[in-house]
Amino acid sequence: MWHLGSPTRLSRRTPLLVLLVGLLAFAGGAAWWRLGREPPLPEGIWRTHGRSEARRIDIATRFAGRLVEVLVREGDRVEAGQVMARLDSSEVEARLREAEAALHQAEQVLTEARALERRRESELAFAIHELERAQSLGERGFTPGQVVDLRRTQKATAEAAIAAARAGVQRAEAAIAAARATVERIRSDLAEYTLRAPKAGRVQYRLAEPGEVLAPGARVVSLLDLEDVYMVVFVPTAVTGRLRFGAEARIVFDAAPRWVVPASVHFVAAEAQFTPRYVETEAEREKLMFRVQVRIPEAILRAYADIVKTGVPGTVYLAIDPNVVWPERLAVRLADVPPG
Repeated sequence: MWHLGSPTRLSRRTPLLVLLVGLLAFAGGAAWWRLGREPPLPEGIWRTHGRSEARRIDIATRFAGRLVEVLVREGDRVEAGQVMARLDSSEVEARLREAEAALHQAEQVLTEARALERRRESELAFAIHELERAQSLGERGFTPGQVVDLRRTQKATAEAAIAAARAGVQRAEAAIAAARATVERIRSDLAEYTLRAPKAGRVQYRLAEPGEVLAPGARVVSLLDLEDVYMVVFVPTAVTGRLRFGAEARIVFDAAPRWVVPASVHFVAAEAQFTPRYVETEAEREKLMFRVQVRIPEAILRAYADIVKTGVPGTVYLAIDPNVVWPERLAVRLADVPPG
């Protein structure tokens, strides 16, 4: 004979049972609503999930030095060419002044060499004239042969002198070229002591602070390229085989479910990931997952740069059939006016 307990004990348990049944019913209803909230997709569209990512750019030092100032903070948006940080460049500036002085000295040497060249040219012209005059007088018997020979010797000496003067000019010009190259090299080195943003982006990390002595290649600031935002998703073998480079895609971010962002497939990995090294059976081959990169157009990223972020989860829809027609709910929808 079953003993059900006293009516008082049953009356105490009744509210708990009612609450438990209610919770189960609510959970079941929520699960049904979540599963049934999104209509089925057309045959040529495949759905997956991912998080937004952006290409990272590390601003690093080329030379060792003491960090004098960092002009940006984490979260700042910067433009291409904007100064991010500066290293102490006093020693390089001193070397530049020394090189510029050497260049000025080489230019003075060239001026002197060209003046000497003009002088030697004048002496050669005079020697040629004197030789011609002596030869003319000698032919008429007014000048002895010794004088003619002397004038030939003077002309040869003048020609040798002008050759030496011209060589001096060439040496001075070469010295100037070397001095200018040294100045340009030091100026190029000096420019490296001012760290600039190679592209527009947003500061992700500030990795060094003023006063630190940094080695060559030390990272100072890390940027996110807001014009190179993408999602990495993993696609099974059957879908990857039908997926084309440049295939259309749509992204719906969890934080903004009303908007549908256009994208396209830019990368498909050549090797599967998270799979056994050797795949022997057909069932195992079907489990292979390939990494796929879906990129957002640069024009959209530039227009909405103020709200572009990384790490935002979302749903990615891939057009594995190039002729598929996107359903109305996946038509591109963006904010009319980008938030300022």
